[in-house]
Amino acid sequence: MFDWLRDAWQALLAIPHLGVYLAVAWLAYLLVLGGWIILQKREPVATLSWLLGLALLPYIGLLVYHVFGPQRIHRHRLRRARSRGRFKADDVDAGHVDGVELARLSQATTGLPLSSARSVRLLVDGAAKYQALLADIAEARHHVHLEYYIYEPDQTGAALRDALVERARAGVAVRLLVDAVGSGGARRFFKPLLDAGGEVAWFHPMRLGQFWHRPWANLRTHRKIVVIDGRVAYTGGMNVADAQDERLGDHAYRDLHLRLEGDVVRVLQLVFAEDWTYATGRRDFLSDVARETPRESEPGPIRAQVLTSGPDSPWEAIHRLHVSTIHAARKRVWMTTPYFVPGEAAMMALSSAAMAGLDVRLLVPRDSDSKLVTLAARSYFGALLLAGVKVHEYGPRMLHSKTLLVDDDLAIIGSANFDHRSFRLNFEVSVLFDDAGIAGELATLIEGEMASAPRVHRGRPRSLLGARMPEALARLMSPLL
Repeated sequence: MFDWLRDAWQALLAIPHLGVYLAVAWLAYLLVLGGWIILQKREPVATLSWLLGLALLPYIGLLVYHVFGPQRIHRHRLRRARSRGRFKADDVDAGHVDGVELARLSQATTGLPLSSARSVRLLVDGAAKYQALLADIAEARHHVHLEYYIYEPDQTGAALRDALVERARAGVAVRLLVDAVGSGGARRFFKPLLDAGGEVAWFHPMRLGQFWHRPWANLRTHRKIVVIDGRVAYTGGMNVADAQDERLGDHAYRDLHLRLEGDVVRVLQLVFAEDWTYATGRRDFLSDVARETPRESEPGPIRAQVLTSGPDSPWEAIHRLHVSTIHAARKRVWMTTPYFVPGEAAMMALSSAAMAGLDVRLLVPRDSDSKLVTLAARSYFGALLLAGVKVHEYGPRMLHSKTLLVDDDLAIIGSANFDHRSFRLNFEVSVLFDDAGIAGELATLIEGEMASAPRVHRGRPRSLLGARMPEALARLMSPLL
């Protein structure tokens, strides 16, 4: 059966000077592909890691780089032009000095205007989110726009799908954008929605059969956005899955979502519209949505700035705003994140704040849904504890909320984890609030969660093979996590 393969191998070995030819080909391969990687001008550590991997994996490394190597999407300039035009938000007072600087920075890095909210509800855990969401969808009269990373074909997913089917049959325009990897197993599940007249689009579908088109294997939409009739919006950390609803299991994720009203809804509508236009190629959609989305007659009392980031921009806006907000702190920095894999700038900001005497607290899950990420996160604890950061591990449920609280008025809530993947690879969305009421509510929530989160102390038992070595090895993977 394999005679032809044996014959081909023997013929290959019989080629004169085969070793020389292979060596020359390998050298040319390194020079061409290595030169291309160097010209990307990325972090030296990442560049050297790719070069080493390509050298150690001749030719196979080319395939790995083709699928998982760094890529850029050139959408940022287009987004900035559009956001300054049709979707211009109200002129809102940026507040105190730090607020003004952060507002300018966020606008410069995202191209999105400063906005405001009339109403902001913090929805803790899935029951609160899904109850509110289904009630608002039932009231939809014109459109329901949804974008999710994970949409599971389970009980929770079916309840939301059926609510969308009912609205689509009533003539409401339903558009659902889901990530092709995060929700890849749910295609048949959405047939009832399509049959009812709804639309479903897939973000970055894999094109493994088209080798010359690089697949977007690493570049996913991690955003969670719902906009209903341009009047109410949802965003935050929750996907659509039974694992996010505490009514369906004792081990459901502990998470946080937002229900928003006011002009900030227009900006989230823009973010969805950009992603829908990009995924479907329908260039007229943005104009239609801008025309159909009502503007608020007066700015709301809550200052709000939508933050977006992704591989379509070089600015790492959410990463930059997190670090800048921490640097602006005068009293406290409290953070919750399920995946803590910080870069050098973020570690410097957190440790500097603690060493300056601020109350710096980090709340992470005791055991996340990724053992590798848990180990990598713990590798950073030693330096943080030495600087004076108070580290807490939440359990027994998986903590999935992504929040940053600074002083008594600044809060960031959204989809972005505090790791390289969220800051550089994923498309993310968060909201920065400059409001004492929102900050106070978030502070109360975090304080309650810390009651179930024992503090990590220096000097705890740390065996070499059981803890220190696995964590150190996991940390080597930090740029890829």
